[in-house]
Amino acid sequence: MKLINRRQLSVSLYLNYLVHGIGLIILAQNMQALSQHWQTPIATVSYVVSGVGIGRLLAYFIFGSLSDRYGRKIFVNIGMLSYLIFFVGMAFVRNIQVAYGLAILAGVANSALDSGTYTTFIEMGGNQGSANVLLKAFMSIGEFVLPLLIVTLSAKQLWFGWSFMLPTAILLLNFWLLNRQTFPAKNQAGSQAAQAAEKLAKPRRWLATIGLAGYGYTSMALMILYTQWISLFVTKEMGYHQVLAHLLLSLYSIGSITGVVVIFLLLRFGLAEKQLLIPMNLTSLVALLVVCNTNWAWLSMIASFVFGFSAAGGVLQVGVNLLIKLYPHIKGRVTGLYFTFGSVASFTIPLITGWLSKRSIGAAMQFDLVIAVAGLALVMMTVLALGPSRSLAHERQQINQIDQQIVKLLNQRFETVTTIGELKQASNLPVLDTKREAIVLGRVAKQSRQAAHTPYLQAIYQAIMANSRAYQAQQPTTSNQAGQPTSEEELSND
Repeated sequence: MKLINRRQLSVSLYLNYLVHGIGLIILAQNMQALSQHWQTPIATVSYVVSGVGIGRLLAYFIFGSLSDRYGRKIFVNIGMLSYLIFFVGMAFVRNIQVAYGLAILAGVANSALDSGTYTTFIEMGGNQGSANVLLKAFMSIGEFVLPLLIVTLSAKQLWFGWSFMLPTAILLLNFWLLNRQTFPAKNQAGSQAAQAAEKLAKPRRWLATIGLAGYGYTSMALMILYTQWISLFVTKEMGYHQVLAHLLLSLYSIGSITGVVVIFLLLRFGLAEKQLLIPMNLTSLVALLVVCNTNWAWLSMIASFVFGFSAAGGVLQVGVNLLIKLYPHIKGRVTGLYFTFGSVASFTIPLITGWLSKRSIGAAMQFDLVIAVAGLALVMMTVLALGPSRSLAHERQQINQIDQQIVKLLNQRFETVTTIGELKQASNLPVLDTKREAIVLGRVAKQSRQAAHTPYLQAIYQAIMANSRAYQAQQPTTSNQAGQPTSEEELSND
């Protein structure tokens, strides 16, 4: 896939997730306006919002499996068209039942985009797992821009529907841009990914799959519960002022964006995904413990930033990257599986925490700690099942160390060959031995540990010997009486 095509396609896919970020919160941000538009209580608007989760739950696994069969492009287009109908429809519809159907369609759009996009980035080749993490950053941009737009519309008493028209315009433009691009072949598996998946024993692969599928639930649940209850918790249980309570949520968001950038760069520089899972989840657990148990405002602020960094900074995307690499030939299906568990979290966590909150807000937040511990246990199980790390950065470091040793040995070899040449010239010994190179290559073949390596090792030695002869030709003290350069092969045969 050409670099320019890869970049243009990436831009289009990222634009979709800016729109998706808007779609995630647009109903909640317009609850007051929609309540007036539909002439219903706000509670009814909240009921409509729940339709998004239903749509995700119904569509994720189906779309993921179908994208393996029919390709990624069609499902990215389905996602864009579904969102287009959702945004335009919600701006004008007045019937609650139709609105609920549109909310379900937004969940379907989310499922279609994920099924087509995460897999496409992996199939582009190279270190594209980091590109999946960057999707979270574009979602965050959308979530940041929309509230500002709604506040502006409200202040100027303009139609609330303009907030739905902005993503509509972006989608229309991007629909034209994206369909001019070529997608990579579906279900292609890079040699390294395929070999790693094949080498992993079946029980270990199943254990890692269970761990990652469960992590699809806990990683989503951790974020949902925190954002839903943190403001009420610190005001009711800790006695913080409401301004500080909202500041904690803002710091969480800033930490999330920072985490996305850091994880993106770490993956770009070759760090293996699984090396991030345990440190990030352990950090989020500690940060959550601090938030739940400290009365010091400054410490709560730091902990909220750290929690956003570690729990919402792209680690969910890291999990899906790992699962895709375990099953390189059914990327769409496992992507759907992973996000189906996340959808179950979106549906169940509000119900569970709503029940717990009747006891106390603190009980709801304590349940977040239980989820954090469960998530840490699941990623530890996954990392143990996957075995020792084989990150690109680690393997390159090994190559660098080996190369350093090779260069030192070659320097010694050149010096030794030169010395032997001088000794032979001083003793007036014959230089040329046409059978010497064959002897050297035969010795290389005998000493090679793997037969498959032998022809390549012999080719390397032929290059070494040719360059030794060229080096000898430049040394005036190593020329024989006929003016012919001393051969490195004969000089080695002392």
